[in-house]
Amino acid sequence: MTDLRLAPRTGREVRVRAPGKVNLSLRVGPRRPDGYHPLSTVFQAVSVYEDVVASAADELRVTVSGPQSELVPTDGSNLALRAARALADRTGVSDGVHLHLHKGVPVAGGMAGGSADAAAALLACDAFWGTGLGREELHELAADLGSDVPFLLMGQTAVGAGRGDLLTAALSRGEYHWAFGVRDEGLATPRVFEEFDALGGGHPGPEPDADVTLLQALRAGDAPAVGALLHNDLQDAAVELAPGLVETLAVAEDAGALGVVVSGSGPTVAALARSRQHALVIAAAMTAAGVADSVLTASGPVPGARVVAGSDVL
Repeated sequence: MTDLRLAPRTGREVRVRAPGKVNLSLRVGPRRPDGYHPLSTVFQAVSVYEDVVASAADELRVTVSGPQSELVPTDGSNLALRAARALADRTGVSDGVHLHLHKGVPVAGGMAGGSADAAAALLACDAFWGTGLGREELHELAADLGSDVPFLLMGQTAVGAGRGDLLTAALSRGEYHWAFGVRDEGLATPRVFEEFDALGGGHPGPEPDADVTLLQALRAGDAPAVGALLHNDLQDAAVELAPGLVETLAVAEDAGALGVVVSGSGPTVAALARSRQHALVIAAAMTAAGVADSVLTASGPVPGARVVAGSDVL
């Protein structure tokens, strides 16, 4: 296995690709005094990607291209910049870096595009600056940046606990095919959690064994069983904020999806298909019904953030 710290470079560039994710199950406990909600989730990384290129600069700066790039902040709130700053602070690096992000994951769509940027930026800057942190140290930095960032370093399929950052790899057999209904107007994760609290705030605490049957289905490669077990405690809150999601969910179900769920905090709708061709059929149905502003198809599970050759991205 290639050491991801040994980056291929072209003209002093390091290129990293990180996937988006779908929560096959997301169970949320009530808000704690520290403001966080305890989570129990099953992640799957899917083949919708963020590409990040690190190159020389006098300061830390970021530029963005790709779909919905105009919606991505380029100031200090940008997660990729925050990742670079966190790595510099940890390692004592004073050099600048220019991070160019090419978007492929929907913005504010519940598929963790910003978190993928952060994961990719950590790897890219570690390789570009030659700081040589191990995976465990990168995971620690990732966990401080956001609940989904550690998983997008890891990829494949995993069970998340705590804030989602305490990860255990999960066995998964076979390939899963997805159609995603995307909306131009995203939902801010904090707003969805506020609505979740307003609707009652969930169970006393997520049960650690609640998804045993789902994990057994993944281990068996039983896509119909996985589809039947898709679950998201935040779905009602997302639908409350974006009522049109009801139609999107219904159209995907009518197109024969094995299961349909709002992805993460929404508003992207994830529909599990029987095959790659069936995913295209579901996507076409959502387009024809006008219940999504755009559609994507993808498969999973896929690896987490990784350094790639220059010809592989952008």
